[in-house]
Amino acid sequence: MAYAKNEVPILGTTFFDGNMARKGYGLNKMCFSLNDSSARDAFFADEMAYCDRFNLSEEQKQAVRDRDVLRMIELGGNIYYLAKFAGALGMNMQDIGALQTGMSLEAFKQKLVDAGR
Repeated sequence: MAYAKNEVPILGTTFFDGNMARKGYGLNKMCFSLNDSSARDAFFADEMAYCDRFNLSEEQKQAVRDRDVLRMIELGGNIYYLAKFAGALGMNMQDIGALQTGMSLEAFKQKLVDAGR
């Protein structure tokens, strides 16, 4: 991973750069497609066939099977597009935030409330 001069990586954070964007192109394109209800229907009818339409790697397909949003980030997923995937699964950004912090959803929500005080 390349960092800009004087830039310090944040431990546990996946750096999203051009290489990651290229790596996750198909995954992100697939997630974005889930904005359309007919695409969601096709996805849920045969998830792996749908993933194959976008040339996902085996690792990316496994992350989809596992509903492992954090792994998808490591495999080039952009949180904006992954939010589309999470939404199709009935998740929201607070669910993803809880996953990213290792907190329960309720604890994460309370952290947000506390931060706004």
